[in-house]
Amino acid sequence: MLLLRQTRKDDAMPLTKLQFKPGINRETTSYSNEGGWFDVDKVRFRFGFPEKIGGWSKYSSTAFLGTCRALHPWSALDGTSFIGVGTHLKYYILEGTQYYDITPIRLTTSAGDATFATGADTLNGAIDATTETIVIDSATGFPASGRIKIGSEEITYASISSVTLLGCARGQNGTTAASHADGAAVGCCTITVTENEHGALADDFVTFTDAATLGGVITAAVLNQEYQITSIVSANAYQIEARTVSTIASITTTGGLNATFVFANTSDSGSGGSSTVAAYQINTGLDTTIVGNGWNAGTWGRGTWNSSTDTSASGQMLRIWSHDNFGEDLLLNDRDGNIYYWDKTNGTGVRAVALSTLSGASSPPTKAKIVLVSDNDRHVVVFGTNAENSTDQDPLLIRFGSQASLTGWAAAATNTAGDLRIGSGSEIVAAVETKQQIMVFTDVSLHAMQFLGPPFTFGINMVSDNITIMGPLAAINVEDNVFWMGQEEFYTYSGAVQRIPCTVRDYVFSDFNFFQKEKVTASSNTAFGEIWWFYPSSSSSENDRYVVFNYQQNLWYYGTMDRTVWLDRGINADPIAAAPDHYLYNHEIGFDDGSTDPATAISARIESSQIDMGDGDHFLFMSKMIPDLTFRDSTASLPSATMTLQARNYPGGLYLQTQAKAVTRTATVPLEQWTNQVNLRLRGRAFSLKLESTDTGVGWRLGTPRVDIRPDGRR
Repeated sequence: MLLLRQTRKDDAMPLTKLQFKPGINRETTSYSNEGGWFDVDKVRFRFGFPEKIGGWSKYSSTAFLGTCRALHPWSALDGTSFIGVGTHLKYYILEGTQYYDITPIRLTTSAGDATFATGADTLNGAIDATTETIVIDSATGFPASGRIKIGSEEITYASISSVTLLGCARGQNGTTAASHADGAAVGCCTITVTENEHGALADDFVTFTDAATLGGVITAAVLNQEYQITSIVSANAYQIEARTVSTIASITTTGGLNATFVFANTSDSGSGGSSTVAAYQINTGLDTTIVGNGWNAGTWGRGTWNSSTDTSASGQMLRIWSHDNFGEDLLLNDRDGNIYYWDKTNGTGVRAVALSTLSGASSPPTKAKIVLVSDNDRHVVVFGTNAENSTDQDPLLIRFGSQASLTGWAAAATNTAGDLRIGSGSEIVAAVETKQQIMVFTDVSLHAMQFLGPPFTFGINMVSDNITIMGPLAAINVEDNVFWMGQEEFYTYSGAVQRIPCTVRDYVFSDFNFFQKEKVTASSNTAFGEIWWFYPSSSSSENDRYVVFNYQQNLWYYGTMDRTVWLDRGINADPIAAAPDHYLYNHEIGFDDGSTDPATAISARIESSQIDMGDGDHFLFMSKMIPDLTFRDSTASLPSATMTLQARNYPGGLYLQTQAKAVTRTATVPLEQWTNQVNLRLRGRAFSLKLESTDTGVGWRLGTPRVDIRPDGRR
């Protein structure tokens, strides 16, 4: 209950201290939670009192491609710090503030296997109000669909019939001009690449070398660079869009690639010569979970319009990376894909390679769900992988290589390689390493995997067969305790599995997009004793909310924030998180939103449940409030926040009277001072307190405000 502790400054003004129970409770009604807090955003509790969370600023001014769902920090022997950054399109190593693309190559073709074709011609008649179509003299070389340019206007067309480009009538696909002159040049930047059994998907990346000019503006230099595939024509052909010579990194923006296109002229009739070599990076993944097959399943643009999806196809799943450092080197795995190795001695200019390509590799796994390095005993462990003499992936099989070895995977009496198989569940979902063991989650059970030493190396025991977990990223180890989000429950393991009583459980799971549950990411903010879970609300396909368990104070609170993965401080001085805008952010920096330039304000608020006097049968009258609010560490010259008292007559009724008053810091020396008191006139059976701030440079912590509150009859 709220402590209504009256003090008396003088006989005329009895004051009541407002001391609320810490934490948020949404498991009851606002009225029944009297004396507690009921709603919150971007506010945490410290020592039982609410305060605004810290702000964020960009880690680097450079964006990356794709949605990031994996971050891993480590240091090399020379002290160089790295962060592995895995997105659904690329894998980067971040050194300093620069991203280096180390995405592995899956296929390099023989010289001459790839050929190019594009089109250029002249307009046959003007585009006018009558035809509203584009007709060219000849369709020779024009792709089935693509991007063209007439004069200064860039237009996309959806298909071609004879010499008519369809889907680009005026007002469609970029067509804006009232007319174009008959005979105007029509150039196309879309290039059809023919390559038998290329195995590529839309959005994949390919780098061409040794190609020759097409004869006009599509020069060898234009062709011989890295491209993102725009669409798949068939198993033997796909399309790219020619651009000026530039690296992918130099044209990467928050909105994707910002290329300057090169449009062919009539001289571009060649095929690129007979020496072209194409290097294909591993298939990209999805940034949205597919639900079933058929039209409208998965992400738009992966196939042609009205085409079905194939959940068994490579790349047709949410891309989630697992990674761990092996000494100063890096191991990485795209879920249900291969395992790759990056050697630090080769530098950031060299891509990761498949583990199976290393010299002396003996029966290494080629498909896995998770890879990690067991720190205490230096074993590389893979989960949900193929058996030693099979290429078929077993979603419940665990394999480990020989101790301190990347290549020794064939089990023998002379090494410590081997395997284990879990007997419950249908697949391994997550694995989390603690000091003494590795906790392995299936979709229905939890197991503890421990190092035993020769001859068995590892053993595994079931811990619980009655748990769930949201996804591969939903669990985290903090201070040798494992916390995770299950389906409509929160759990912890510290020797035994326990459900964590949650006072915001219904609030979280009643507004949750379960179709995108694999995006849930668990994170820690140990400076404040917090576990954060970022998750998608029911109206969002991406993480847009968070819920926090403060394990030091045993409290819950929540808020809105779009973060796809979070990395606690450690090697880095501050927590780092990735956002859907394709930037990394340092957190707990100041009090503002640094995603804009200049930074904008973070709106933070907290609101109490209703408070009444006695059994709520009396009306209350409030005439004065004495704030207790500190603006410590604020950078604004005159930081302020708004304290609002709201009164109503019935628990389910509207607030009939509201008094909002600004509380402003007036001095900092010799002691911090702020608004002494505010006058108000409120009457009702119950009231609530709300505190919010919407200005830049403002941080605050609420103490124990006092109000002049008196009974005012029973009417």
